[in-house]
Amino acid sequence: MGGFVLLVGPSGAGKDTLLRLVRERLGGDPRFLFPRRLITRPCDRWEDHDPIDWTAFERGETEGTFALSWRAHGLGYALPGSALAQVRAGGIATCNVSRAKVEEACLRLPVAAVVEVTASPEVLAARIAARGREAGFAARQRALRAAELSCRADVVIRNEGSAAEAAARLVALLEGLAQRAPSEAPVTSRAASRSATASG
Repeated sequence: MGGFVLLVGPSGAGKDTLLRLVRERLGGDPRFLFPRRLITRPCDRWEDHDPIDWTAFERGETEGTFALSWRAHGLGYALPGSALAQVRAGGIATCNVSRAKVEEACLRLPVAAVVEVTASPEVLAARIAARGREAGFAARQRALRAAELSCRADVVIRNEGSAAEAAARLVALLEGLAQRAPSEAPVTSRAASRSATASG
């Protein structure tokens, strides 16, 4: 069996950028999956996702067709149920999820690792403001609140310098997970034994 790698962190940490870079590197390898999130918001240049309307989102939650779903910032988010089927077939799926859903995910899904991507409040605020969705002060306040939230992670990537270097650390983690023999490292509800910390 494969496992989910949960990518978590505050808005502006660069999770989608890292996912894009890692997908460019590993997307041709059938061992690795990068399921697109379903979000009740139109697509834009800042977030790579599949749009879904509220009716379909609520129906998916009711019928249990999502691998995982949550609501935040007035929006609905979900991981497609096909991702769970692919993981059960042996794939390693890297997904951007809410920090508030990590514990639930670890109980419900075969989770191989939790990776927290973070940056300083100043960097977060600048990135949020650059999206044009919030004014500078609002972006700064949101970044401060976001930086205070955290969850227990197996790996922490501080993404303030080169995005390519940060992505390389994530690539190394995924390749390491894929290379381990099942008898050596079975996927459990959480890879609690890992405590590696990366900074980039």
